[in-house]
Amino acid sequence: MSDPQGRRGAAEPAKARGRGPGRRPGPTETREKILASARELFAEKGYDGASLRAIARAAEVDPALVHHFFGNKEGVFIEAMRFPVDPAVLLPRILAFPRERRGEAVARTFLQVWEDEERRAPMLAMLRSAMTNERAAALLREFVASALFGRASQATDAAPLGIQAAAGQMVGLMVLRHVLRIEPLASASAEELIELVAPTLQRYLAP
Repeated sequence: MSDPQGRRGAAEPAKARGRGPGRRPGPTETREKILASARELFAEKGYDGASLRAIARAAEVDPALVHHFFGNKEGVFIEAMRFPVDPAVLLPRILAFPRERRGEAVARTFLQVWEDEERRAPMLAMLRSAMTNERAAALLREFVASALFGRASQATDAAPLGIQAAAGQMVGLMVLRHVLRIEPLASASAEELIELVAPTLQRYLAP
């Protein structure tokens, strides 16, 4: 006669062995781990250079899980590259400065965002991906045109061309500082850069 207790006792260690030490991560934790790995790879390799398999490998999950959560690499990119700052929050901060100091406000706000490593990584990823992939460029262009430039034009009396010129100057400055790391720009203090570029930004934004 078989022993029910013996069967139960044998099954329990097997179940424990399958579970492994510690608590299994839940779906939310797994999803966020994939997104974190995707952000790092997009920042390092751009859109085309980061494969779904590489993202899964970095997150230590099966590639099927990446497909399950996001469908394809474009889905991962859209989720992972959510813009790290909210223009609706930044613009009031800039507009709180007097009109004659608007160039300084833009420079100071830009630098505060870019000097934060956690927020800088997804922005670098978006820029690199936009340079190598038209779909990524279209995604970034759509966001920048509507959420950033469009909102800024409505909130200020600056001309759209001036707003875009100011943003272009600051993005170029940040690429030289954080991507190419050109000296002495890379090691200059934030206050030195603000003092340097604020007059030019002021001319763009409040002629």
